[in-house]
Amino acid sequence: MKRFAFASSVIVLLALGAVSILAQSKPAPAPANKAAAPATTQQAPAAKATTPTTQQAPAAPAKFIKPLKGTADIQFMEVSAKKVGGNIVTVLKIKNMSNAPISLLKVDEYWYNKANPPVVVTGDTQPYRKPFMPGEIIELTLNAPYKSDISVSQYMFSHAGGQVNPKRVKKFD
Repeated sequence: MKRFAFASSVIVLLALGAVSILAQSKPAPAPANKAAAPATTQQAPAAKATTPTTQQAPAAPAKFIKPLKGTADIQFMEVSAKKVGGNIVTVLKIKNMSNAPISLLKVDEYWYNKANPPVVVTGDTQPYRKPFMPGEIIELTLNAPYKSDISVSQYMFSHAGGQVNPKRVKKFD
């Protein structure tokens, strides 16, 4: 009885193995390149013109670049800060001066009133979710609700790997 069970299970496994091997998909045929196909027109031997075919190199696979850990150096300039409707719209241009990408850069804007000591009245936060590559310049727009007694603003920069050392400039290096 055990021999029959063993023999039948071996036959079933071989049958399933054969079906799975035969069911493998065949490789897709290579696409025909129209530029590389030879012309079929008849020309005189002296009038033949040879045109070189140009092929584009395949795209390089994406590489993982290790983000910056520690203090990031950036330069920033305030492009404009004006009241638009019921908001104060501030546009900042920021340049990464570090030698590695900055991940998850975040800018916080705080608007203070004219009191002594000043108190935070309003503000906004804008994250930059893409890797901020070295030498890249980005533009962030901050929208804070307008209050009548605001006087001065302050920016706080941070990123996922540590602190940010900001430097306000009139134009980028």
